[in-house]
Amino acid sequence: MFNIRYKQLNRHIGNAEKTFVIAEIGQNHQGDINLAKKLIKTALECGADCVKFQKSCLSEKFSKLALNRNYESPNSFGKTYGEHKAFLEFSQAQYRELQKYSDELGMFFTASAMDIKSLDFLANINVPFIKIGSGDANNLPLIERASQKDIPLVISTGMQDFATVKNIYRLVSRYHKKFALLHCISAYPTPYEDINLNVINLYKREFSDITIGYSGHELGIHITTAAVALGSKIIERHLTLDKTQKGSDHKCSLDPQEFHQLVNNIRTLESAMGQPIKIMQISELPCYQKLGKTLVYVKSLPKGHKLDFEELNVKVAEPKGIDGSKLSEVIGQMLVLDVEEDESVLSKHLLKIK
Repeated sequence: MFNIRYKQLNRHIGNAEKTFVIAEIGQNHQGDINLAKKLIKTALECGADCVKFQKSCLSEKFSKLALNRNYESPNSFGKTYGEHKAFLEFSQAQYRELQKYSDELGMFFTASAMDIKSLDFLANINVPFIKIGSGDANNLPLIERASQKDIPLVISTGMQDFATVKNIYRLVSRYHKKFALLHCISAYPTPYEDINLNVINLYKREFSDITIGYSGHELGIHITTAAVALGSKIIERHLTLDKTQKGSDHKCSLDPQEFHQLVNNIRTLESAMGQPIKIMQISELPCYQKLGKTLVYVKSLPKGHKLDFEELNVKVAEPKGIDGSKLSEVIGQMLVLDVEEDESVLSKHLLKIK
């Protein structure tokens, strides 16, 4: 378990806590800060706990050739990949503006750090935790630099094998245990047969001293709800206002209605999961009073008789007698009065109840 704090906001994240729901805005803002603010407000209205963006310094994240390559695509905002990414990248001043807006709404605000310069910037503006996206899960220098800052980390593990995930765990653990690993498949949208939700169970077993979560890119909300049932305590899903907008993330994002329903499903599921304690619930009492079966006598028996198995039956009876599950405890008990056939077995009939 670890805490995230920011000004008046304070949340515990861990196995005994409510699921922490992150609305991934990423670059679904289309490079428009007003649309970004609208997405933040929408995330709040949908019940998300946190909004997350992506922060890059393009010259640190990409090589010159990668930035200069032609990018002819329906999703492109520029002629080259560098122009496209620059169009979608907010400045540091704009990030501070978005952070201030989130503060005013009472929302946690953070971003994925996609290079060391962006990591340092996010740490300097005191985000409550740093997100390491799947694209940097093999970027061990970045992860180590982030670990050294003693800020909580949430690390997605898409595109990685288990050996790399174990390396991430060992690396961060050298510095602290204030981090979470999220199962993730980096396909947009993710085919259901590739999701392998049982990886959550693997992570819980192998990394039992940290928090485990799920970052989903599949269509719909039912798989993500199932991830919570398996024990994910952090959930991350992309949020969009329009799935038809330009950009590869919109198709696998949730619209406001879906996101709101997801949060409702998670909260309902958390309530239903309850505790690993099996008892009769108060809500079951009306059914038990009406149909719950109790012990009855098979035949009339005299005072002083010791009860045998063949002399007892289990029926719906009036008045409600000793519960049928207590049969073995009643056998061998002595009657303190005469009883009639089909009469309920009551505690006052018996000399002693074990």
